[in-house]
Amino acid sequence: MEIFEFEKLVRKAQEELPEKIKGKIENVAILVENNPTIEQLKKTGTRQGSVLLGLYEGVPETKWGKGFGGNLPDKITIFQESIERFAKSAEEIKEMVKNVVWHEIAHHFGIDENEVRKLEIKWKNKK
Repeated sequence: MEIFEFEKLVRKAQEELPEKIKGKIENVAILVENNPTIEQLKKTGTRQGSVLLGLYEGVPETKWGKGFGGNLPDKITIFQESIERFAKSAEEIKEMVKNVVWHEIAHHFGIDENEVRKLEIKWKNKK
């Protein structure tokens, strides 16, 4: 998939977030990269050869304190080649992008990995 098409999927995933979540997202840049860097893999404890689909880097909103303003934006990176490696169709790519964007946005709100996984299971069971 061309990068501009993939970026379009990422934007669409953001637009499809519930309004109450979209309205609370502050100071976050969402980018697309082909693959994570070695530093990103090390930072997350992801072994080389393992796959990282997305990454949140920043200070979760739950940690913001008085006088927090003026900081650089948090960064969410969605890794295109990693997602394409797992998806078997364009529809699966779209669904994975949506899930990864949601997952990383949850981290922005201070939800840890275990809780995000529980919420994902709950969310998928509602579908």
